[in-house]
Amino acid sequence: MPLVDIRPPDHDVVLDIRYATADNLTGRPIYARPLCYLHPEAAQALRRAIELARPLGLRLRLFDGFRPVEAQWRLWNAVPNPEFVADPRKGSSHSRGVAIDLTLDGPDGRPLDMGTGFDAVTPLSHHGNLEISATAQRNRLLLLGLMAAAGWQHYQNEWWHYNLPQPERFPMLSDSVLDGIMMAPAA
Repeated sequence: MPLVDIRPPDHDVVLDIRYATADNLTGRPIYARPLCYLHPEAAQALRRAIELARPLGLRLRLFDGFRPVEAQWRLWNAVPNPEFVADPRKGSSHSRGVAIDLTLDGPDGRPLDMGTGFDAVTPLSHHGNLEISATAQRNRLLLLGLMAAAGWQHYQNEWWHYNLPQPERFPMLSDSVLDGIMMAPAA
């Protein structure tokens, strides 16, 4: 099953693939390249979210999409906390190509305030947390509305994570589906 390469100009998004940098939970790059792939159904839902955001002067900033099973193990080994990292033995919607981690960029091209950064392992990252500012709460609800209208479901513990409904209907995938181009060498 071919995955869809998500990048400009075919997709009007900003790529900020954190797992290709050391700015992630592990403190080191997991991916060799800043690539974003999705299952075709997820890519179609992403296109819809892009279309909904555009008239509002907003763009989607993508942190992660398809995450090979090998990458899920690296995250789990660094932070074995099922509240924020899916246990790779149970499976991750990312490893099925049907999840996306993202935020919104405003008309000025800067990310909107969401109250925490991406991958913040804290209850402040939960949807509906009232300890963040009203502006951040409004921005999270805006992202939630756009993504829900485009057919995505949210994950209660992470304001940035969305996946297609019933992700378990899709198979788990490894880096081999992309001919091994995604994963950085293990440290």
